[in-house]
Amino acid sequence: MQRKNHAIFFIITLGMMLLTGCLKNEENSSNRNGQLDKAAKQKTVTLTFWRNSGNKAENAAYDQLLEAFMSKHPSIKIVMMPFPYSDYDTKLRTAVAAGNPPDIMAIDAPNLASYAEAGALSPLTDAFQKDGHLEDIPQTTIEGYTYRQHIYLAPMTESSIAMFYNKKMFESAGIPLPSRDPDQAWTWEQVLDAAKKINDPDRGIYGIDPAQGFQNAGATAYFKYPIIWQFGGDVMNPEGTSAKGYLDSPETKRALTFYTELFTKHKVASFEYPVDAFPNRKLGITIDGTWSLSHIAENFPDFKLGVDFDVAPLPKEVRQAVANGSWGLGISEKSNYQEEAWLFVNWMTSYEGLKLYTSITRDIPARYSVAKEFTELNEYPKNIFVIQNQKYGRPRPITRVFPQVSEAVKNLFEEVALEKRNLDEAVQAAISTIDKAYNDSVAISK
Repeated sequence: MQRKNHAIFFIITLGMMLLTGCLKNEENSSNRNGQLDKAAKQKTVTLTFWRNSGNKAENAAYDQLLEAFMSKHPSIKIVMMPFPYSDYDTKLRTAVAAGNPPDIMAIDAPNLASYAEAGALSPLTDAFQKDGHLEDIPQTTIEGYTYRQHIYLAPMTESSIAMFYNKKMFESAGIPLPSRDPDQAWTWEQVLDAAKKINDPDRGIYGIDPAQGFQNAGATAYFKYPIIWQFGGDVMNPEGTSAKGYLDSPETKRALTFYTELFTKHKVASFEYPVDAFPNRKLGITIDGTWSLSHIAENFPDFKLGVDFDVAPLPKEVRQAVANGSWGLGISEKSNYQEEAWLFVNWMTSYEGLKLYTSITRDIPARYSVAKEFTELNEYPKNIFVIQNQKYGRPRPITRVFPQVSEAVKNLFEEVALEKRNLDEAVQAAISTIDKAYNDSVAISK
């Protein structure tokens, strides 16, 4: 009986040993597989990133941002390729058409619709709603990166324009100085009255440059669209499909008439200005951007802010309005690494990323939270640009034919002011050009 019990005990013990061995083998196998899975997950993912090359500060900021991101995410490698501004859009469109776009691309806001329409971009709406902190970005800014109810670009920075005026000329003419309050803009009638009192063509001094003269289409879009909006007008319908009923509205025509009469009737504006007319004291009032503050400080040290000139909010008529929208980051729909690409884009445009970027470039960040972090952005004069953008910013027409629209509007301003063409005829010609461009683009895409 005792031998029988020993035999049974031996058999049970042997079975348990065999079972333990099997379990250990399974555990070892599982550990090996887990390590392989972990190694696979940590395999480096390479993302290509194209952008337009900027100034020294912008380029340095991007370099530091990439270094910071990759140190946080060692399994993601970003290969950045900056291109000269003049070549960038052509190179990017060529790559998109060839089916070989970068994973991530910088796109100027007004060009968004054409890229989205071509299927070049992945919608970012769901990702933004999940962890993009939309509440930290002005709604009008987001609208400029939205096409057909989808967000396609993540904003980095904003730019803005305001009214620069020669303080000493104002004081000599007995003109009350405009308010520095971003919410207390002068009306265009007040601006015209001041321009008349300053204007002295015999001495080569002009009252105002209302919208950066007659330059390229991009300048028209940025500087002249706000005048139309300020008078209550618009350029295209909200869908971006037609200019009819908008560019020919009474409000838009009133804006065009007022602008034209600055040159033709009141003669306070010139069709041609000397180089750097404002800091050279040949211009009493000009509409310009934040970048001019540093340009004047660096190149005209004897023309000082607060002494020789000051800055005020952009003029208004029935409402305040300023063009918003700058460069944003988008993700190619063809990228095989959508999650990793969003991780990069979201970090670059996050509080942390934009704070680093702004600390180097001193640009206006797209996020409220970042703007609050920099004293200079909350004090005169830069607070004017920041608050205007946040409260009164408007996107330029979001349409697949934006370049053609800008060219048509540029020509419209030139024809009525410079060439003295009949206003109604010029407006109808611009509408025909814009609507034909849109219809042709639709026909080509079918």
